[in-house]
Amino acid sequence: MKKSFGRLMLCAAMLMASGAVLAQDYGNDHDHGDRRYDHDHGDHHGGGFYDRGHREGWYRAGGRVPDEYRRGDYVVTDWHRNHLRPPPRGYHYVRSDNGDFLLVAVTTGVIASIIASH
Repeated sequence: MKKSFGRLMLCAAMLMASGAVLAQDYGNDHDHGDRRYDHDHGDHHGGGFYDRGHREGWYRAGGRVPDEYRRGDYVVTDWHRNHLRPPPRGYHYVRSDNGDFLLVAVTTGVIASIIASH
């Protein structure tokens, strides 16, 4: 019985420690890992659109997308090709670097909804 309990405790400790091992620190500016989206989309704030939004807290319904993401390559003009409904008047879709579509108010940049990628 004591052996079983000991094994159970060892497994539990290993399971709890595995999360820390797999965790990634996206806020580390000294990390020279894969930063594709910094180069592809000109985001020099680190981490790309999606990561930056989570770090700064605006990547959510009701959050405000920064101006640099509300124009250019991020705006989706071919929404029908992406199997999206037409955006309501005064809104457009903005595509995140992780594939999500954000329905954003054109004038204010407020996110009305986030449509998760498949």
